[in-house]
Amino acid sequence: MSQPSGELLDHLFRQQAGRMVARLTHVLGPSHVTLAEETVQEALLRALQTWPQDGVPGNPAGWLFRVAHNLAIDSVRRTQSFGQKTDAIVAAITQSAQTRETPELDDQIRDDELRMIFMCGHPALSRDGSVALSLKTVGGFSVKEIARAFLADESAIAQRIVRTKKLIRERKLTLDLPNGPELTERLDAVLDVIYFMFNEGYAAHEGVDLIRQDLCMEALRLGRLVAGARAFDLPRVHALVALMALQAARLPARVDDAGDLILLDDQDRTRWDERLIFLGFQHFDRSMAGAEVTEYHVQAAIAATHARAADASSVDWRTILELYDQLLEMTASPIVALNRAVAVAKVHGPAAGLDALETISRDPKLQHYHLMLAARGQLLAELGRPEDAAKAFAAALERGCTDPERRFLLRRLAQCTH
Repeated sequence: MSQPSGELLDHLFRQQAGRMVARLTHVLGPSHVTLAEETVQEALLRALQTWPQDGVPGNPAGWLFRVAHNLAIDSVRRTQSFGQKTDAIVAAITQSAQTRETPELDDQIRDDELRMIFMCGHPALSRDGSVALSLKTVGGFSVKEIARAFLADESAIAQRIVRTKKLIRERKLTLDLPNGPELTERLDAVLDVIYFMFNEGYAAHEGVDLIRQDLCMEALRLGRLVAGARAFDLPRVHALVALMALQAARLPARVDDAGDLILLDDQDRTRWDERLIFLGFQHFDRSMAGAEVTEYHVQAAIAATHARAADASSVDWRTILELYDQLLEMTASPIVALNRAVAVAKVHGPAAGLDALETISRDPKLQHYHLMLAARGQLLAELGRPEDAAKAFAAALERGCTDPERRFLLRRLAQCTH
């Protein structure tokens, strides 16, 4: 026994909560996912109550699993909500609780998590609902944490999750993985949910944080979980994991100690996470198998080009521009067009970059986008037009952005006016 720290408890609970919910949902059935969550929450509360006094058990994860299973048995017997199936469910929970920790059990739990992800990513569910439910059931995030991540009201997130669970019951969704074309469709939906989750963490739009690292790392964990399954050892899955790993590697350098934004060119690359870069290139190499080329492949190639450069002056912007040209042919995303304009400026100069911005400036999705105006201001400043640049930065400040971005824009505005 040892005395627990708050950091240890938080790490352990975050790592184990989703695994326990997935395991119990496998036994109880998807329509009883709320019961699985409540049982796991009670087990975690008991650990918080007893561990500070009695110390952390030698096998804390095993302790949590055992207590959660016992609580589930008590709840099933007490509520009798399973009717004639009560005895069978209790027997199944008991058998699951008695299973010793083995590599085979780890495989079973990973399979349970994987099935949960695919159920949460069912096409019948909305993407917002899928993300919220995935974060809560598989990621172990609380409603409060999810609400903070999405800058939403807690009650709105809670209602979103309730509606999603209701749809699962009404549609009688199961944890069984589909076959054939339906499996491919479901995989694409799951990858979309995971990438959406990552982007919400990597590119926060409002609030005090520029980065919500927990969201990024949970999305990366889920992506690796999918990529590790034999059925999904596919190029596009590895391409997404590569993209997330290579971008996540930059997180430590994206803000300074004061929480202020640091642009990519100014980042201290020694702070980039080498382990994540290595992981990213591992999956990037595996994504090259076969002839399939997806948007994830091209975005991962852009991230890899940045990662290969020893410093900002060594970045191969011509290759990046070619990749953005390729990506723009695959998607009509105005954000891709904006990023391409920045690459144009790097290769052909700020005037050419400004022309590229003017071409896309009429897009309704970009007219009120603060990063579009910030890019315009930067290029105007480089062209020696400080008054016009100041107007662009001032306009960007009127749009929604994070506090670090707001401080960055204020500094740029001050430089132009001085």
